Amino acid sequence: MKKFIILMVMGMMVGGVLFTQEAQEPAAETAIMRPTPDEAVNLAIRNNLNMESARVGLDIKKRKADLVWNQFLPTAGVTGTLSKDNWANVQQVMPGVSITLPQWHAFGNFSTTLDLSFALVEGIRSLKQDYQAGLIGFEKARLQTEQGVRKMYNQILLLEANAALLQESFANTRRQAAMAEANFRAGLAPRLTWLQAQVAVENMRPAVNDLDNSLKALKGNFALLLGLSYDAPFELQAISFGASYIPEDVAEIISRAASQKPDIIELIANIRTLQTQRKALAFQQYTPFLRFGWTLSSTFNPLLDPFKDSWFKNDNWNKGGNFSITLGMNFNGLFSFTKEGQSLKDMDANVRMMNIALAQAVQGTELEVFTKINSLENIRTTKEVQQAAVDLAELSYKLTEEAYRAGLQDFQAVQSASLALDQAKLQLLTQQFNYLNDIIDLEYSIGVPFGTLSAKEDE
Repeated sequence: MKKFIILMVMGMMVGGVLFTQEAQEPAAETAIMRPTPDEAVNLAIRNNLNMESARVGLDIKKRKADLVWNQFLPTAGVTGTLSKDNWANVQQVMPGVSITLPQWHAFGNFSTTLDLSFALVEGIRSLKQDYQAGLIGFEKARLQTEQGVRKMYNQILLLEANAALLQESFANTRRQAAMAEANFRAGLAPRLTWLQAQVAVENMRPAVNDLDNSLKALKGNFALLLGLSYDAPFELQAISFGASYIPEDVAEIISRAASQKPDIIELIANIRTLQTQRKALAFQQYTPFLRFGWTLSSTFNPLLDPFKDSWFKNDNWNKGGNFSITLGMNFNGLFSFTKEGQSLKDMDANVRMMNIALAQAVQGTELEVFTKINSLENIRTTKEVQQAAVDLAELSYKLTEEAYRAGLQDFQAVQSASLALDQAKLQLLTQQFNYLNDIIDLEYSIGVPFGTLSAKEDE
């Protein structure tokens, strides 16, 4: 009886543990995230490794700018030397009397120098400008991250919508295969039509699987972009499509993009920094410098042996040192064939190359903005036409399928109507998402916060 009670209690305990584990399993599952576009952007800016790298680079430049005054600190150093003569040094102290000096000697030296020049002032200005350029570069990295997140967000929604259309088409194909079988058994269609319908079903399976795999890969990349695990579960929220954007004066928008696009602003800042560095290099090569120096030296008395006599008696050390002011100038920079002269020419060439890159960026931006505006205008003018094409394709497919069910149309007609409907829907969806991405690119190019142009549409 006792054994039975013990077994019963143990069974209840095991059952309780299993019940507790089962009750905790749903809670242990990773919660599915449902981020909005803004929330996804915040996650990426907080967790993305590229953004973290940009922060580290900005911190380096900020530290240099904050401590730029350290260039006015003198350089200081201390040395200690213990040397041994190769040959003994014999000195005659009086006629007939000579002594052999110790071969070991000890020296100590402390020195400090401070160089002042016009190049130093320009170097300080260069560090501050470099930090300002770093701020601009960090803001550009943040905007590019936000741009990439928003566009990939839309790309996933488009692929999900495409997958839904393909699943709907696959379901229609299977239903048509079922109708073909029913018509065949009722004597309304040949067996070949039934076989064609079954082949169409099997031909669609690889396309459905491929699209599902592409969607999984894109979601994995998106999760990594947000700083999450590649298999982190999430669901994106649908985006409403407002009225199409009506562009303002094209010339005005292109002009704004040519001066406010983050890429161009960063290039201008880098050119200014390089010009300041070039000026500092020219001052260094073409202007004199002023050097202040102070040294303090101590030499162990050469008449004493550092291994036998005390190092801690002041009388055993000969003290020296001096304070100096030096005015000097390096002449190598005055000749173009020297290394210093060539470095200045290289700097001039780099400035010219960056100005060329700036001109190319402005031209590319003008063309890009012009193309985006034309694309938006095309979407605006064709939106109603594409929607009407979808409505007509749906009606055509519905009527063709009814006729096929009644045995008045063959399977090829149904397939053609279904394909036309899928293409019309996909074309409309693609244009809608292209519109959203063009708006995002245009907002980035003209340097306005994301959502500014789309917010105008909703007003």
